[in-house]
Amino acid sequence: MTFRARAAGFGGDRGNVVLLHGFPESSAMYAPMIPALARAGYRVVAPDQRGYSPGARPLGLDAYATEKLAADVFAIADAVGFDRFHLVGHDWGAAVGWLMVFDVSPRIRSWSALSIPHMGAYAAAIAEDPDQRERSAYLGFLQLPWLPEALFSFNGFAMMRTGVYSEHGPEIVEEYAAIFSEPGALTAAINWYRASGLATRPSQLSVTIPTAFIWGNQDPVVGDRALQTQRQYFDGNLKETELDTGHWLMETEARAVTDAVLEHIERHR
Repeated sequence: MTFRARAAGFGGDRGNVVLLHGFPESSAMYAPMIPALARAGYRVVAPDQRGYSPGARPLGLDAYATEKLAADVFAIADAVGFDRFHLVGHDWGAAVGWLMVFDVSPRIRSWSALSIPHMGAYAAAIAEDPDQRERSAYLGFLQLPWLPEALFSFNGFAMMRTGVYSEHGPEIVEEYAAIFSEPGALTAAINWYRASGLATRPSQLSVTIPTAFIWGNQDPVVGDRALQTQRQYFDGNLKETELDTGHWLMETEARAVTDAVLEHIERHR
């Protein structure tokens, strides 16, 4: 498969960074962070992940199982010569990143999760906490056949423009609309949700890789239960940063997020 990607800093010598976007965004979400990392001396790649890139848009639900999304990241790192790298992920990109660090890969130097907490704590909160279950009700809708595509694409993506993207700038909204107008792109992106039940449960959920968790205290997606319980999975290697904002961290607090990620990467370089 061929992945579109944003890349910078390939003359740098301080290390490698891979940035993973979430739904319904693309590598464009990291446009403010990429040059900052490059200026600091890092080589950076932010791919448009499976389904978002025209050359990496396979058919079939099983093609979007989380294990395959994680394998893509290692393959992209291989393709650009990143033996070891720092990993950053937001939203679905964070879910993929968590799976990668559960595997305790020696290739990952540090992990920065944006908005989505430890997936074990998050899943337990959905199962046990009524508040989190209500916040996560949209997951069931996105697993339905055809209806999410019809709603999101109706009238030139009007609902996404006025709802999901209400905190995004006009240029980035147009880029996202262009991506999801490509044949099969919207279905492929939503298939990440539909295939979530195909994922194999990790053999262990403790995290040994140095981790930074950055979240907004007004995030409608994540409640307090997962934030409070995730610490049990770490042995003193979790740095938490709370921001006074919502889910779309890079749209509302790009500088604060970039500074926190860069500080974490520098500490574990």
